[in-house]
Amino acid sequence: MKILDSQGRLFGKLSILDVGAALIVLLVAVGIFFFPGTSGGSVAQVGTSVKPVEIDAIAIGLKGTNVQDLFKAGDKINVVIRNQPSGQITIKSVKTLTRTLAVPQPNGTLKALPDPREEEAFSKNMMFTLEGKGQLTENGPVLGNTKVKIGTTLELEGNKYIFNASVIDVRVKE
Repeated sequence: MKILDSQGRLFGKLSILDVGAALIVLLVAVGIFFFPGTSGGSVAQVGTSVKPVEIDAIAIGLKGTNVQDLFKAGDKINVVIRNQPSGQITIKSVKTLTRTLAVPQPNGTLKALPDPREEEAFSKNMMFTLEGKGQLTENGPVLGNTKVKIGTTLELEGNKYIFNASVIDVRVKE
């Protein structure tokens, strides 16, 4: 009996292409389960220290009625950074920023005056100071396995709201 026949079958029963495909599938499975690599690991490293971290974030154009009443100092809120849940963080302070317009004056100067448009009564600019515990790495603070830097977008979620805010300052407390 020949090992390969005229139709490319091993011992007249198995196609050599089928055997090759099964071998590739087996090698891929072994590679995935026995050599998974380093992807998907934690950003935080062993030996890092946990320190209090303060984050200033600004939310532009928060829409709603009485938005400023939703937030109180001391409230805990959920944070999502880059689509990764990053735990809870405490609101240290909230400040409503006045929306102004540059209005030309008769003498040629500009004066910043409150925005009189009716629809802007439902849109607020707010600055939040948030505090929580973060791991300090050589690349900066990490909250919930995600680095936090100026420019990072935070998704803040409470019982009655969910919105995005941009980080404008990060401070690590001693």
